[in-house]
Amino acid sequence: MPTTLIVLAHPEPRSFNAQWAQASADASAALGHDVIWSDLYALGFDPAERAAHYDHPADVPFDPLKAQGHAAETALPADVAAEVDKLRRADRIIFHFPMWWFSPPAMLKGWCDRALTHGALHTTAERFDTGMLKGKKALLCVTTGSSTDESAYNGKEGDVNLLLWPLAYTLRYVGLTVLQPVCVHGVHGYHRGDRATALADRLGKALEGQAELIAGFDDLPEVAFNADDDFDAKGRLRAGTPSVTPFIRHNP
Repeated sequence: MPTTLIVLAHPEPRSFNAQWAQASADASAALGHDVIWSDLYALGFDPAERAAHYDHPADVPFDPLKAQGHAAETALPADVAAEVDKLRRADRIIFHFPMWWFSPPAMLKGWCDRALTHGALHTTAERFDTGMLKGKKALLCVTTGSSTDESAYNGKEGDVNLLLWPLAYTLRYVGLTVLQPVCVHGVHGYHRGDRATALADRLGKALEGQAELIAGFDDLPEVAFNADDDFDAKGRLRAGTPSVTPFIRHNP
């Protein structure tokens, strides 16, 4: 049966993010999937990569990629080895997290720094189109404190899809197919009266609708990325090749 990995990055187990993650897990289990979890705060996952995680000589400058590559051939830190194993097992990875200061929480960034290990999940020859996790799909389920309008392409808080692009490209780097993010906006604890009632109603509908979303997972739209052969030998986008993101474009 397919395996779904739920990656939750929120410190409060009673949060909407946690409830939404559980809804994804329940919907996946109802489809017969084997569901595995990485509840990063509950795990006490250490997001800070450093020499102390490795048997690293004190007189040698710490090079994270080299340390990871060596550990991938010998013995990875136990917490990282567990995450690598889950990523290898999973067919689908569903991330649940809030946007904090215009980006995912530091916990999730640190998880990427450590769990997407050089030598275990990517090498210089196995990345992007030839990434080790090719064939697997990832979905970002995200909450923002900003409203739908503020999170739009012309919104004051910035286009949420662009704010999420670095994480999406990180997942693309290791070969994952990344689906268009699903966002629930205006999630914060300062609503009062009718606004609080309206928020509770919206969140309830989002939880109820998650089963349908997961059932249609394979038909969800994908984030567009340039293929490896869209770039020249120097790594520049070839003339005449379509630009699919403002982050990689023809004109300055």
